Amino acid sequence: MAKVYFYYAAMNAGKTTALLQSSYNYRERGMRTLLFSPSIDTRAGQGKIESRIGLCASALQYGPADDLLHAIRREHALQNVACVLIDEAQFLTPAQAWQLTDVADALNIPVLCYGLRTDFQGNLFPGSATLLGIADDLNELKTICHCGRKATMNLRIDASGHAVQEGNQVEIGGNDRYVALCRRHFKQARGSAPATPQPGSLVPTTPARASSLPLSCA
Repeated sequence: MAKVYFYYAAMNAGKTTALLQSSYNYRERGMRTLLFSPSIDTRAGQGKIESRIGLCASALQYGPADDLLHAIRREHALQNVACVLIDEAQFLTPAQAWQLTDVADALNIPVLCYGLRTDFQGNLFPGSATLLGIADDLNELKTICHCGRKATMNLRIDASGHAVQEGNQVEIGGNDRYVALCRRHFKQARGSAPATPQPGSLVPTTPARASSLPLSCA
């Protein structure tokens, strides 16, 4: 039977790159994949998924009211679908996460979900919380804090590089708005833990940016 996989990580761990590589592996063997991205994320343009290293692919968009099982069943009837891949899976509603289990259980199509586990306050996103509970296979993708430890937290920053304490759970942004940190430095940046003298600044004032690379789709 097909499974639902949840690949989760902090920002800048290469989730989208891994998604696009997985899709490429299927397509290289002549198998059709369906890629989904949230309609609220238009950084790469409408109906596109783009990684920080410049890989790009077309995708179907979904919003909170969309029935993913219905959409995938319709596409599968038109042409066989070998795999479904969900980008920014934290934006799924709990109902949509359950719909994806029906895709695996009823349609026998594997579903690969990639997303953040927690928000800028350390709270689980509803979609991620549901996937953590019901996915068949959980995998953590690793990235590092500026101190060298594993980064597990996503710090939201303002234009001057200071930690943002309050705000909406969902705010689309990249390196200009978020920094991946280990838990200790996340707490220190938010002022919820005693500061420990460290060489250099606690949060890099100029987050690293990926170099511009040619895209694989227009």
